[in-house]
Amino acid sequence: MSQPTSVRLTVAQALVRFLSAQYTERDGVRRRLIAGTWGIFGHGNVAGIGQALLQAGEDVMPYHQGRNEQSMVHAAVGYARQLNRLSAQAVTTSIGPGATNLVTGAALATINRLPVLLLPGDYFASHAPDPLLQQLEHPTEADVSVNDTLRPVSRYFDRITRPEALIPSALNAMRVLADPAETGAVTLALPQDVQAEAYDWPEEFFAERVWYVRRPAPDPVELTAAVEAIRAAERPLIVAGGGVHHSEAEAALKAFVEATGIPVSSTQAGKGSLRYDHPADLGGIGHTGTSVSDDIARAADLVIGVGTRYTDFTTASGTLFQNPDVRFLNLNITGFDAHKLAARTLVCDARAGLEGLVEGLAGYRVSEAYEAEYRAGKERWDAVVEAAYRADDESAVPTQTQVLGALDAVVGDDDVVINAAGSLPGDLHKLWRSRSPRQYHLEYGYSCMGYEIPAGIGIQQAAPDTAVWSLVGDGTYLMMPTEIVTAVQEGLPVNIVLIQNHGYASIGGLSAETGGERFGTDYRYRAADGTFTGAPLPVDLAANAASLGMDVLRAKTVRELREALATARASDRPTCVYVETDIMNPTSPGAEAWWDVPVAEIASREAAVEARERYDQHVAGRRHHL
Repeated sequence: MSQPTSVRLTVAQALVRFLSAQYTERDGVRRRLIAGTWGIFGHGNVAGIGQALLQAGEDVMPYHQGRNEQSMVHAAVGYARQLNRLSAQAVTTSIGPGATNLVTGAALATINRLPVLLLPGDYFASHAPDPLLQQLEHPTEADVSVNDTLRPVSRYFDRITRPEALIPSALNAMRVLADPAETGAVTLALPQDVQAEAYDWPEEFFAERVWYVRRPAPDPVELTAAVEAIRAAERPLIVAGGGVHHSEAEAALKAFVEATGIPVSSTQAGKGSLRYDHPADLGGIGHTGTSVSDDIARAADLVIGVGTRYTDFTTASGTLFQNPDVRFLNLNITGFDAHKLAARTLVCDARAGLEGLVEGLAGYRVSEAYEAEYRAGKERWDAVVEAAYRADDESAVPTQTQVLGALDAVVGDDDVVINAAGSLPGDLHKLWRSRSPRQYHLEYGYSCMGYEIPAGIGIQQAAPDTAVWSLVGDGTYLMMPTEIVTAVQEGLPVNIVLIQNHGYASIGGLSAETGGERFGTDYRYRAADGTFTGAPLPVDLAANAASLGMDVLRAKTVRELREALATARASDRPTCVYVETDIMNPTSPGAEAWWDVPVAEIASREAAVEARERYDQHVAGRRHHL
């Protein structure tokens, strides 16, 4: 019998080599599980993971240079989402602020159920130099470090304090990343002395390993009950969430809808599950939903959630589904999400579940009257979209919805449009015409300002021949423009549409609605009374983007905007289209459903008193679905 062979490597070298041999496979398609590593180096990882990446070389583990640790996670998340969670990236940082900068990105990844591997440096496991630079000293728990802030936002966390501990921990990390029911941020905290420590590793640790991404089938008992519930429904409605995309279940959803006539409303993550012009696609649902979608939801007697988490925006904070007899049926790969709203459950893969329902529902179809009702409502909403997009005077300054109309006229069916925060998500959810499953990329689980530009880079890496559009307002741009430098360095032709409206437009509107009178939401000089109501600040964000290496096109009118967008799409360089919008002539449709933001119960200012009266009226309509 031959003796097991080993190879002597540092912990960091072993980890990089191990990661290079991990694959996922679903439906016969194999991908690298960890396709590359983002990194910013400091004393906590430069001589460990940094040296290991250098020694391994680009063929073994591609390295991507970032400018901000949070941005690197956003880029990795955009990459993973574009590839339906079948491939991910790692992010390595030093200890201290480099590590804690990961927390926001980790929360975003875990909330959105998207895989990313985090490799922050950590204190010395030996405690030889103690305290060291950037170390948090805890007076009673010596094993606590700043990396413990990553525990609650990680789906799996471990600190590797001995070389041999890497073996089970690395395997567990891959298990979680590749599991569609468990995935999110995974953190392996790496003490800097352990990273550089040598160990005799078994060769089997580095053997090619394939993690099969399951498509669990529906349980027969649950499937039978689900079929019975749908057959008994007269006004069923599907709420499509991000799980439809992650499972690549769009074709199965289309087949289900065309067999049954059941209409589809979409969450932010699920938009594009049906093409916008499909007769059964009602668009967005909830607080930022369309009128037809929300009207149908209010009267629905069965709500079929497919791959959705049912956030407060979707349910209008518990006020949307008003039919006293409404019941829920949730198809989800996780029991945690399937049981929400006291639903009947179908815990399985979205595609497998929908295919099972089609078979079980043979002969079932909603009434002709119901189909005619929602199709008429869809036609009325299409007219609203046309009006919001239309610019009768192309020499005028565009409104925000006219910016979307101009972009709609330029994009190709497979272009990707990215957004996460501000007033744009509401307009996009209501108005955008999604033409393909991956075109609409809204990060609205965490709605993180600063996500759009780095995510665009990750998407461009995942789909290099696809036109990518990062839509950002001035507030978001100022949060995190740093990865523009990365796009320029790597020659990634990401397009940024930079909309200048001189402040936090979305929060300004919310503030006005809730009695805050837009306090602290405008980017303006202080006036004589101390408020920020003076002239707009003289910032030039277009010049800033140009200084970071982008080509910049300034558009002052609707006509110039259309021309600039067409030029940007034809370019092979990172390009920014800068436009100031007309905020005095809003063309955005109003909210079709409520969102609960508590208002001061007692106030001396009239605006807050009136806002509380409106709040009390709305909150009375909230219900618990039991």
